Amino acid sequence: MNSLDRLTGFYWVARTGGYARAVRAFPYPITEPGVHQQVRRLEAELGVRLLRRAAKDRMVLTPHGRALFDVVAPFLESLRVTVDALRAGSFGGVLRIGAAALLVQELVPGWLRALHRRHPEVDVTLTELRAPDVALLRSGELDLLVDHLPEIPPDVEVREVGRLWGFLVLPAGHPAARQPRVDLRRLTDLPFLTFGADPASRALQRRAVEALGGSAKERFAADSTASLLGFVAAGLGFSVVPAIHPDGPRRSGVRGVRLRLPGSELPVHAAWLRGVPNPMLTAALEVAPSRQA
Repeated sequence: MNSLDRLTGFYWVARTGGYARAVRAFPYPITEPGVHQQVRRLEAELGVRLLRRAAKDRMVLTPHGRALFDVVAPFLESLRVTVDALRAGSFGGVLRIGAAALLVQELVPGWLRALHRRHPEVDVTLTELRAPDVALLRSGELDLLVDHLPEIPPDVEVREVGRLWGFLVLPAGHPAARQPRVDLRRLTDLPFLTFGADPASRALQRRAVEALGGSAKERFAADSTASLLGFVAAGLGFSVVPAIHPDGPRRSGVRGVRLRLPGSELPVHAAWLRGVPNPMLTAALEVAPSRQA
């Protein structure tokens, strides 16, 4: 099928019930013979009758015409709405966001609330990521990635939308938790709990423990901060985890000690593919959280 014009002519005749009425409703200037020609050419192309005359100025759909109209009408109507919205500078659709589990829980909800208040027409799909992966931006699976990126590729743009602070966490009931300063040598009875899915995060954990003079006797691994904190609260070990708040993770049964080591404070990046215009992404960035002090 070579011409959208032919489908448009057919659609307006079917919708209005006649050629004269179709001319008056048409989205651009056209004559009645012009509409007749569009419909005739479409029927010739398909090899079936689409409309029949029920009265002097009234056309009705044939069974073939009804089958085609049921498919064409939703398409042309949504196309018209989209074109009008683009011309008016408005927009809608789905913004695809991927974020680390901690950020899904504690940073993204307020951000999405602000976006919805300003642009209720934008729908969002949110994917919880086990590790930051800019390949999801390049493949088009995500429009926006929210996480700490250890390295920023040249084809990716970023904005800082928060901070992550590193905390040593241990069971609140452990004797070492009652001391003003935690000595890792007093945690030799506890295994070290690590991130399982993200090698970069696991390496940061190990370096932090080594910098504090401890050893890493690993036993359990988990894919999220919430899971690690649950293990710690259950007395299964100690860990190093990020927190979105500078006063530490908020979990009962856990004592957190903020790390004062190089690399223990990291930026949270909002990342997107460079040079790919997306009005919904622009709208989200307009209400993005600012960096925390």
